Amino acid sequence: MQFPHLPLKFGCPMWSHPKWFGTLVPSTTPKASGLNAYARFFNSVEGNTSFYQLPNESSVQNWREQVPADFSFTFKFPREISHAADINSQVELLRSSYQRFGMFEEQLGCLMLQLPPGFSARRAKELEHFVGQLPKEFHYAIEMRHLDWFDKGQNERWLNRLLESHGVNRVILDTRGLFACKTPQDTLVMEVQTKKPKLPTHAVATSNRPIVRFVGHPTLAKNREFLAPWVDKIAQWLAQDLQPYVFFHMPDNAQAPWLAALFFEELKIAHPELLTSGLDIPVIGNQQLSIF
Repeated sequence: MQFPHLPLKFGCPMWSHPKWFGTLVPSTTPKASGLNAYARFFNSVEGNTSFYQLPNESSVQNWREQVPADFSFTFKFPREISHAADINSQVELLRSSYQRFGMFEEQLGCLMLQLPPGFSARRAKELEHFVGQLPKEFHYAIEMRHLDWFDKGQNERWLNRLLESHGVNRVILDTRGLFACKTPQDTLVMEVQTKKPKLPTHAVATSNRPIVRFVGHPTLAKNREFLAPWVDKIAQWLAQDLQPYVFFHMPDNAQAPWLAALFFEELKIAHPELLTSGLDIPVIGNQQLSIF
């Protein structure tokens, strides 16, 4: 395979976790420097806080200053937009969102619209209008959670054509590892299973920045079989000169960095040609080998 630019972006759904201090980073790391410390291992982050509230301008400036110029933030549109009765109704909030996210300039990866489980194919025209109005200066990704959009038939073909025609990425949420834990003893795992959707995993790239949100099995080593298809798919996308984004989730995200480490371990084994082509493989945490 040839890998033209190797623009792989990877990270976690947060840039700071209390249990990362003393494992991923030294325990003496100031909490206020959590993002800076995180950026030593990862080149992207899934920013979920914007789903609940837009960051203020001073926060944006502070975050930008803590990371390298090639670091990418991917933020969600506020839930007042994605979960409204009409996703096109929040005109002023959309304008504010574009203004605020635009402050990230080249450090903005994608803006993600995470639609609720009730957003069915009956709302196709509403989605079509929304996508058609997206400003061209940003990259976008949309996550669907209703089974209508996974039918491998008319609805899904329509959706994929819509996204492709506007250069919008389709978010791929993979929860197979999470739900492979059939009889969880941990109340946290049971809680996460009730909150995350159990949907088919269709690995389709509708634009040049496919986003994979991988939610792992609580037993870290058991994720090898669930990561295996993504090891090959990511290599394929890189060979096609796409810029995939991969975000690693765990029921307890204290383990998320080591799920990422496991992915890169498998990637090195399956695709050593990526190393000779110049892929920068991170060394994640000082305990990555001992916990497998």
